[in-house]
Amino acid sequence: MHSSSLADDPLTCLDEAVDRAVAALGQVQREDGHWVFELEADATIPAEYVLLKHYLGEPRDLPREAAIGRYLRRIQGSHGGWPLFHGGAFDISATIKAYYALKIIGDTIDLPHMARARAAILAAGGAAASNVFTRIQLALFGAGPWSAVPTMPTELILLPRWFPVHLSKMAYWARTVIVPLLVLTNQRPVARNPLGVKVDELYAPGRAKPVVQAKTKFLWKHGFAALDGVLKAVDPLWPAALRKRATAACVDFVTERLNGEDGLGAIYPAMANSVMMFDCLGYPEDHPHRAIARQSVEKLVALREDGEIYCQPCVSPVWDTALTAHAMLEVGGEEAERRAEAALAWLKPRQVLDVKGDWAEQRPDVRPGGWAFQYNNAHYPDLDDTAVVVMAMDRAKNSADYEQAIARGAEWTVGLQSRNGGWGAFDADNTHDYLNNIPFADHGALLDPPTADVSARCVSMLAQIGEPLTSPRMKAALAYLEAEQEPDGSWFGRWGVNYIYGTWSVLCALNAAKIDPAGPMVRKAAAWLIAIQNADGGWGEDCESYALDYKGYTPAPSTASQTAWALLGLMAVGVTGHPAVARGIAYLQDTQTDDGLWEQEHYTGGGFPRVFYLRYHGYPKFFPMWALARYRNLMRSNAREVAWGM
Repeated sequence: MHSSSLADDPLTCLDEAVDRAVAALGQVQREDGHWVFELEADATIPAEYVLLKHYLGEPRDLPREAAIGRYLRRIQGSHGGWPLFHGGAFDISATIKAYYALKIIGDTIDLPHMARARAAILAAGGAAASNVFTRIQLALFGAGPWSAVPTMPTELILLPRWFPVHLSKMAYWARTVIVPLLVLTNQRPVARNPLGVKVDELYAPGRAKPVVQAKTKFLWKHGFAALDGVLKAVDPLWPAALRKRATAACVDFVTERLNGEDGLGAIYPAMANSVMMFDCLGYPEDHPHRAIARQSVEKLVALREDGEIYCQPCVSPVWDTALTAHAMLEVGGEEAERRAEAALAWLKPRQVLDVKGDWAEQRPDVRPGGWAFQYNNAHYPDLDDTAVVVMAMDRAKNSADYEQAIARGAEWTVGLQSRNGGWGAFDADNTHDYLNNIPFADHGALLDPPTADVSARCVSMLAQIGEPLTSPRMKAALAYLEAEQEPDGSWFGRWGVNYIYGTWSVLCALNAAKIDPAGPMVRKAAAWLIAIQNADGGWGEDCESYALDYKGYTPAPSTASQTAWALLGLMAVGVTGHPAVARGIAYLQDTQTDDGLWEQEHYTGGGFPRVFYLRYHGYPKFFPMWALARYRNLMRSNAREVAWGM
């Protein structure tokens, strides 16, 4: 570890630390100007990748399977199963999939790690106690009954928009995953599974423990359960012509959004489902739609230097590039600004200007103008990326070159503000809470409602480019953020872990909007951040903070990214001189590695709370550099005011 003391010429030490980070990040910038870092989830995605290849009966790639096996064995938890994040609790569904994949790879069931996993699964109720998507995976392999899967008629896609259960009322990720699944769950194909591997040993005798669903209501939950029973009874009676028309509509939906080699929705589950859908409908391997859908999956495979392989849930180049550009702009100077300019030049043509995506179902009169998270995902740009890109372009020295892009990005963002004043990630007013009660939605993540972190980013962007605080939309947005503040002063972080992320996001927005830092909303939030600082000077928060019975902050090991968020949040509201900030800066300096960056095993990204978490490999690289550079800049400034929205 590289260590330095703030007491000995602190600004010179900061210069050295920042310069080393800039050089390290410069080495991994792509020739065309963008950055992209690995995006890691849990064991589920690499396990499903193995299962997909055996479902399709593809020739075995033994070296690749062995490398995935090494990865899966390494991340097995001490409890015998697989967690949803580093150091997390046992998760039965992830464990079943990892176990099944390892068995297919060739691990015999009497090996110690397999025996421990099996014992943990059986103790938790067995395979029947897994979530819906795991039960579907088992059913597709003939390793579990279709009767355990909630019925989703293909005809759902034909329902009118006013119907209570409609695809447009669900989040984009649910939409793209479910549509090909409608075909699969009604066609009920059986995997080729050349080795004939099953997992009968994972079924426990007796009644399975029920999966605990989030945000359910008694009447809705039991009403949907009764409806599922009816649908199961009448399923054989659907007219063949109607089912054929519904299947064709599903295929049309998928093919319109295939998104080239970037895949349906640019997320693994939807991409894999699209491949299996085309396969079960008889599309040959060389059919253009099936072939490109299959290729999109391969682009997610991450080959690691340590000889391991895993499959990413998606890729994050726009997000990584925009945030690293912000960090470089914060650093300033010829080299950093040159790198930021190259990044912004790469981002500019990726603005979606010609496709009205699914968001237009709710806001048909709004012109497109957002950016997606991935290389390409034109039907599904998001508000978070768009706000971050616009702010980076606005703060660049050559911002005039991006005037039109900034204007269109802001226009699209404004057009997708929800009625409650906030913003969701991909859609406006995606707030049909009753849908979380349907049996298919046991993950509790079927919707994309407004959240404090995304709303804060949009407020930051609008304030930075000059939106008047007296405008109705800004007043509504600030009122939404005020209403979302927790009693302890923090804000929930939907897309980052968790309250540290949300609080950083909102404090940046309040500063950009010129909210009085002496006011109670800001003071309470800053006090909360200071109060939860760890003894080592850093900040940390565990993914368990998303628990349904959350009762307040629980101490967790410090991480580089969460420390940087806390520091950026505190500096945004004028407490740069507080001892807590100095201690946090010292923590980042002391934990900077010899390569100029920071290490971090812990997951600090959110996918779906309580269900799916993300390890952004870029977060401990650019966020700490950003915080160090900002502290240095503010300490050299007389005003000590943060001029930007982030």
